[in-house]
Amino acid sequence: MKEILRHAREVIRIEAEAVQGLLERLDENFVRAVEMILASPGRVVVTGIGKSGLVGRKIVATLTSTGTPAIFLHPVEGLHGDLGMVTVQDVIMAISNSGETAEIVSLLPILKKIGAKIIGLTGCLTSTLARKSQIVLDVGVEREACPLGLAPTSSTTATLVIGDALAVALMRQRKFGEKDFALFHPGGCLGERLSLQVKDIMRPMAEFPVLSEESTVKEFLQAIERQGADMALVLHPDGTLAGMITDRDLSRGEMGSPRFLALGIGGLMSSNLPTIEEGSSAAEALHELVEKNLAALPVLDKKKCLKGLVTLRDILNRRNLIV
Repeated sequence: MKEILRHAREVIRIEAEAVQGLLERLDENFVRAVEMILASPGRVVVTGIGKSGLVGRKIVATLTSTGTPAIFLHPVEGLHGDLGMVTVQDVIMAISNSGETAEIVSLLPILKKIGAKIIGLTGCLTSTLARKSQIVLDVGVEREACPLGLAPTSSTTATLVIGDALAVALMRQRKFGEKDFALFHPGGCLGERLSLQVKDIMRPMAEFPVLSEESTVKEFLQAIERQGADMALVLHPDGTLAGMITDRDLSRGEMGSPRFLALGIGGLMSSNLPTIEEGSSAAEALHELVEKNLAALPVLDKKKCLKGLVTLRDILNRRNLIV
């Protein structure tokens, strides 16, 4: 067992060193690659074969989900007709650790004729792929984690990391936000977390006691007991929100004291409350509640009229929102 764990830790250490080594080699070529893709009216066409092809497919998936249109081109299929999907407006991202993969090298002259720009991801800066690319990103590693030095391990990890770095850099430059992300991820737990809105989970005002600032602590306690709540909304005479009071606000006084029970809640309530619009995402509401240590947030409509409350408990019950 100790030997198995030692081998596993060695693999992780070698691959971590490979990724760390990328930091020293990240230079203006990376910036140029990002700028080239941003300036392109076409797509990023990623190509690679074997393990590089599998990494390429993952890079495509990350690019497309973060706002950069991308497709995968299998180099063999490309040589048998699929090159028809490539246009002069596209940017090619060709992946080959050696830079001499026969299928990739065979594509390069045709891609040049088409007029597509080429970004090469390779571990050999003197290779054919490096020489034929407009921009080269060095994904070389000192050694593979495979004890034979043969199976692509560290090299594929390094390539994947550079692909992620490109995708995130492009995402930031495009100012690709949560709402954009939600558009491309409507399904599953992630889709619910991103698309669920406050109005979908908020509680209507009728579920909570509504009091005035002149109401007493005793009246507040009676009201929350009657409605089975632990908070009440406090309104101005014109019906606008004055504040909110919860049972934890009563910790400031002497519970049970007749004098305390007769106090007006205006001096105990939380005023100047943050609010949230009903069209905001539930994830935004969760962040606000946790960040400001609130039990509930008043919910407003587009006309700034009070519609109800969204509580931390209600959001926590939607487990898909917790990530």
